[in-house]
Amino acid sequence: MSTKLLLCNCVGSQTVDGDSIGVACQVDCSKTHTALCTDELSAAAELLKEGEQVVIACGQEQDVFRALADELDVEAPGFVDLRDRAGWSERGSDATPKMAALAAESLLPQPITPSVDVYSEGTCFIIGPGEVAFELAERLSSVLAVTVLLTDDGQPMSRAFDVVRGQLRSLNGALGGFSLQLNSLQQLEPGGRGAFAWSQPRDGARSTCDIVIDLSGGTPFVQAPAKREGYLRADPKDTVAVERLAFEAALLVGTFEKPLYVRIEETLCAHSRAEQVACTNCLDICPTGAITPAGEHVSIDPMVCAGCGECAAVCPSTAITYEDPPVSALLSRMHILARTYRRAGGEVPRLLVHDAHGAEMIRLAARFGRGLPADVIPLELNVISGFGHAEMLAALAHGFARVDVLLAPTTERDALNRELALAQAIAGRDGVGLIDEADPDAMTDLLYEQDVPQPLADPVLPLGNRRQIARLSAQALNPQAEAPLPLPENAPYGAVAVNTDACTLCLSCVSLCPSGALIDNPDKPQLNFQQDACLQCGLCKGICPEDAITLVPQLDLSDAALSQQVLNEEEPFACVECGALFGVKSTVERIMEKLSGTHPMFATSDKARMIQMCDNCRVNAQFQQQDNPFQSKPKPKVVTTEDYFSQRKDH
Repeated sequence: MSTKLLLCNCVGSQTVDGDSIGVACQVDCSKTHTALCTDELSAAAELLKEGEQVVIACGQEQDVFRALADELDVEAPGFVDLRDRAGWSERGSDATPKMAALAAESLLPQPITPSVDVYSEGTCFIIGPGEVAFELAERLSSVLAVTVLLTDDGQPMSRAFDVVRGQLRSLNGALGGFSLQLNSLQQLEPGGRGAFAWSQPRDGARSTCDIVIDLSGGTPFVQAPAKREGYLRADPKDTVAVERLAFEAALLVGTFEKPLYVRIEETLCAHSRAEQVACTNCLDICPTGAITPAGEHVSIDPMVCAGCGECAAVCPSTAITYEDPPVSALLSRMHILARTYRRAGGEVPRLLVHDAHGAEMIRLAARFGRGLPADVIPLELNVISGFGHAEMLAALAHGFARVDVLLAPTTERDALNRELALAQAIAGRDGVGLIDEADPDAMTDLLYEQDVPQPLADPVLPLGNRRQIARLSAQALNPQAEAPLPLPENAPYGAVAVNTDACTLCLSCVSLCPSGALIDNPDKPQLNFQQDACLQCGLCKGICPEDAITLVPQLDLSDAALSQQVLNEEEPFACVECGALFGVKSTVERIMEKLSGTHPMFATSDKARMIQMCDNCRVNAQFQQQDNPFQSKPKPKVVTTEDYFSQRKDH
């Protein structure tokens, strides 16, 4: 099905070159309308009725065109905002390449994020003092099944809802699946005159609910309460906030779609091996506590996960991948933006990555300020905290001169700061940065005054997982690099340095390496290393009994990093009996030096000689000794019929 792009100059407030946009995007463009949402709405209606796939270049009046599609009983059109992001600018007359790039991006099909249904039947738990909690429970009891957990000595006067007293020990879960543990639980006894009585307190009570309303006014009962779906919290002294909670809680009944933001491949996880903890990046950075240890890997609770994406950004092994959108879809968007911009005549594009808050800042700057520079192409994501070093480097490799991430007040910044330092070290140039401005005018002034370096002369198309993307991008950005690039501490790339004087080639590191970067040689005592596979998780360093291993954070872009190199090797020892090779010569000699003639088991020369034998010969030698450890009591004599007859007196 062909696609039609409907253009409008918004009452002549912007310059739109439909012919240039159509050629660069390879799409059929309409004539440039002046008032498509009002006086010329019939033109949009005629095109929608024809059944073509329609994309309307208007972001402000989407509701008008959706209502028109509903009225005509046709499929809703797509939309792309060319006005606020390009046309309304001090340099709007030069924005045609950017308009073409944004239009081409809007035509890309986007993958659907996997999701799961969440069911909420409306069971609600209110925690707080009676004065506030009873009033709120009274109003909600007609639409929700309410239980109040008192935090004071209040006395209820209504039986429209349940009331208990106690101490909340723990709260887990999210909307539709909260679980609570309570101590000193007292249930209300409704009989009798006067004030209600309470049952005897008991510990270890458990309960479940769909919605939790926290009016305690103290420390939140969950991590990152603003990100926990179904957990509503307000200051009990703020009447307006409490009223808002009542409205929000009443809407949390029914079936909801919960996106599955991240996916984990447990076999790639480098969390631990043999109860030795290695990588804890995702555990340390998750703001909601959705990630927990689960043996040799980690587990992610999809109901608690808020989709910030930080775990995927800092995961060294790509065991955790972000799905909203996946990295492949994000790279496709960046590629089409850069390619179309150049095809339309642009030369030095810059990329501005932002979320919904940043989109509003761009709209305000366009309407009341200078607007974005003509070479700054905005890229809107649901969340920006997971935009890691691989994505930053890929944008530079696609041909963007700079990549800036526009922060919002609620943006999780730990991963971004760490990933920015890593990207800057790998890029080797001033091409990536964070913009922390809450004022739209200050944000645009910074972009206009920004020094813009030259983009990559020959852009590339990096593909694969995030590690492969980072490596391919780094090679394009550092074509002349001969030595490995030094990286900050805790970088996910690097080498392993081995002190050969201390290493005994016990190969403990090989047996525990989660990525297979350390490899043995089955034919001789040898420790090999493949740098490209190393995660710098530190497990080998922690397990080495001789402290012979040191981690070296670096990125080797040469082909040598893709092949095995020998870190340590020694001559094998030959069995003194059969000549078979076994063990390490230096190790056997060291054991002989320490045990021969001093240890009771090897006091004589014959016994000491067994240290120099292979497994088979050593067992055979021990078996031939008089005091061999395998010797048992003599075999009992077989009892026969003659033996029995010989003991009979009548025989």
